[in-house]
Order: sequence, then structure tokens, then C-alpha cells
Amino acid sequence: MPIFGLFSPLELVLIIVGGIITLWAQLRVKSTFAKYNNVRARNGITGAQVARDILRTNHVDDVDVEETGGSLTDHYDPKAKKLRLSTDIFRSSSVAALGVAAHEAGHALQHHAGYAPLHVRNGIYPVANLGSQIAFPLFIGGFFFRSGFMMDIGIWLFLGAVIFQLITLPVEFNASSRAVVLLESHGYLERDEIGGAKKVLNAAALTYVAATAVAIMHLIRLLILRGSSDD
Repeated sequence: MPIFGLFSPLELVLIIVGGIITLWAQLRVKSTFAKYNNVRARNGITGAQVARDILRTNHVDDVDVEETGGSLTDHYDPKAKKLRLSTDIFRSSSVAALGVAAHEAGHALQHHAGYAPLHVRNGIYPVANLGSQIAFPLFIGGFFFRSGFMMDIGIWLFLGAVIFQLITLPVEFNASSRAVVLLESHGYLERDEIGGAKKVLNAAALTYVAATAVAIMHLIRLLILRGSSDD
């Protein structure tokens, strides 16, 4: 059994590549958002107004749009039926703000329409969240105590977190597609402004792709360690 902490070449590659992917995705979304957050939409409406208008015109009357703290903390809460926009999005009339607001409104429309992947994701979230928190401690404990059972449970729990990440991808891409259509068809952004909103949403989507890729790499690493424990 190899000494824990001494990584094989493959493990080192997975760790380094995962770190690079994560850092690149974070820098990409921050730089793209910063660029288009300085480009004001010609119609002058704010992210909050766009989100509320999208909900109203699509007959979603039971979701409130609220301002929340932080930066890029925007999200839709399906349990509370709250669409929460950070101040940078809620009060801004930038191309980036309108894109993000429309994207989050897209999640509310998914919920209202019974979009299946969203409901599956919401349903497995508690288990996946718990699994992501305890999978590694459980696996490491099993590795040190040479308990194959503990390591296997840790792997299965982390597999649930990976599945959650995979299901998240179509949910996010669909919300972005809805956002682009709504921004253009409802005239929130003009044709030459849509490109900027697309770039912001595509950059944001990369963070989910990166998170999924890194989760898969971690799963592979756990499987490698599990195999080495039997040697």
C-alpha cells in the first residue's frame, strides 16, 4: 500500500489539471463579467426590472425578485420561490446584468414549467451536498484504517456529487438559452448587444463545466487510491 500523500504521476496530473481548469474558468467569468458590466444597455432598464418583467409576461406570479448581498451571488431559490439578485445585477442596467438576471429568471421559468432536469437536481441536492462533504473524510479514514467498506461508501457518496454536477449542466445551459431568446424577443437588448450577454453567460457556464470536470478527476483519483489499497 503506498504511503498516503505520495501521489502517483497520474494523480499529480489530475490535481494540477483540475487546479488549472478551475482557475481558468474563474478568471474567465470575472474578466468577461467586468467587461460587459461596463457596457450599458440602450434601453436603460435594470436587472431587477428585466427579471420581474420576464416573470410577469410568462405568468409566473408566485416568485419574488429580491436584492441580496455579495458579488455574483445571484440564484433562484425554488423552495422559497425567491429570485435573488446581487446588487451589481439588481440595480445595474449593464449588458452583463441583464444577461445574468434573465438567466436566473430562466430558472424560475424552468420550475414553473416543470422542467425535469431541474426537479431531478433539486431532488438529489440534499444527498449530493451531504455526500460531497463527508465523502473525502470517510474515504481517507478508510484508507488509513485499511477499511475497504469505508472507502467504498466514500466513493459512492462522491459519485452522487458527480451525478449532481452532470445534471446541473443541462439545467444551466437551458436557462442560458432561455435568457438569450427572452432578451432578444422581448427587446430588452438590441441585436448588437446580445453578443455581449451571450459571452457573459457562456463564461458563467464554463464554471459549471469546470466543476464537473474537476469532480470527475477527483472521482478517478479516489478509484486509483482504492485500487492501490488492495496491493
